[in-house]
Amino acid sequence: MTPELTVLALAALLQFVQFALMSIPANLELGTAKTASPRDPGRMEKPLMEQVSVRTGRLFRALNNHFEALILFTIAVVVVTLGDQSSAVTRTCAWVYLAARVLYVPAYAFGWVPWRSVIFGVGFGATLVMILAALV
Repeated sequence: MTPELTVLALAALLQFVQFALMSIPANLELGTAKTASPRDPGRMEKPLMEQVSVRTGRLFRALNNHFEALILFTIAVVVVTLGDQSSAVTRTCAWVYLAARVLYVPAYAFGWVPWRSVIFGVGFGATLVMILAALV
């Protein structure tokens, strides 16, 4: 397995961790009767994530953000791996992406301004460099 694929697997595991970090407090705050319900708009006053605490809401948004970022990172890893373009640059960028995503969780949860955006930018930039490196 290439280092980039290893990092992709670890990023997927991070997604599971983020899900637990969000869902456990959401269940504790709202109860399983709400969180396990079908969440039909007509039955709910407002979306569940608008009913949780500020920090749990931030953890939910950080989870969604990782889903979005993971799509591009996955594309980068696939392009690098299938194109047989793994290099020191792509390996470093993969690890930088993962480090940024790990740091992004507390940055979002604790409202680190402007660092949350800076950390996001580092991970996003690392993904972009991976794709560009594979094309060159």
